[in-house]
Amino acid sequence: MGPMPRAESNGIELEYETFGERGAASLLLIGGLGTQMISWDEAFCELLASRGFWVIRFDNRDAGLSTWMDGGGAYGLDDMAADAAGLLDALGVPAAHVVGASMGGFIAQLVALNHPEHVLTLTSIMSGPNGKDQVQPTPEATAVLLAPAPGTREERIELGVWAKQKLLGPADPYDDAYERSRVVRAVDRAYHPAGFVRQLQAIAASPSRLERLRSLGIPTLVIHGDADILVPVENGRRVAAAIPGSRLLEIEGMGHDIPRRVWPQVVDAIAQLAREASPAC
Repeated sequence: MGPMPRAESNGIELEYETFGERGAASLLLIGGLGTQMISWDEAFCELLASRGFWVIRFDNRDAGLSTWMDGGGAYGLDDMAADAAGLLDALGVPAAHVVGASMGGFIAQLVALNHPEHVLTLTSIMSGPNGKDQVQPTPEATAVLLAPAPGTREERIELGVWAKQKLLGPADPYDDAYERSRVVRAVDRAYHPAGFVRQLQAIAASPSRLERLRSLGIPTLVIHGDADILVPVENGRRVAAAIPGSRLLEIEGMGHDIPRRVWPQVVDAIAQLAREASPAC
């Protein structure tokens, strides 16, 4: 595979990749805290593409191969939402189905609130409202979040595998070879703990969106595992309750992950939302 394309957006460069046919309905995937676009598994992206979407995944600022903000000062989730909207502009996409996971769900909500003309539908996965309305992680999940950055490649890989195991839901089988290969790929592709810290600071500084979400007029799907210890399920319930007409899909035994066992269920729900919002999809 050759080098991925990059796009100018909001004064920075974003690394991105696409799946499916360019003429299909555009779907933008926004990743979580410290994750790279490869956290959206290629097979998951292909499954979405098979449902009639042109799928776009990208590295957020300060992650992966997009611009690292070293020396650039603090930024907020609103800036990251502007990055996502700017990527759509750079790709000539007037509006897309926007899907975000974890911090990516925070950002997706802000794309819908701040740039509604860019959003056909919103899917917020294992995410929440931020600020005073956010239900906090369990102590065990907080320990995962605040684990210090290791010094060696081997230690980085072991930490990534450990974190994956801790956040997995009780109904989600653990495949060590699969998960370890994904962690190794991420560590070797780009390792940037300073970006993780700045993104975490952006989350901490973000006020609650709950009141703003009550006025959102965009068709919305909220997906959450009922065994999520990092972003407890009550967060998803609060977001779904705030957004008029939204649909809540709670998945039994799912933790802070989108495991392969639920891919068909998740993809079908996203495709159904898109069909209902845009019958031509």
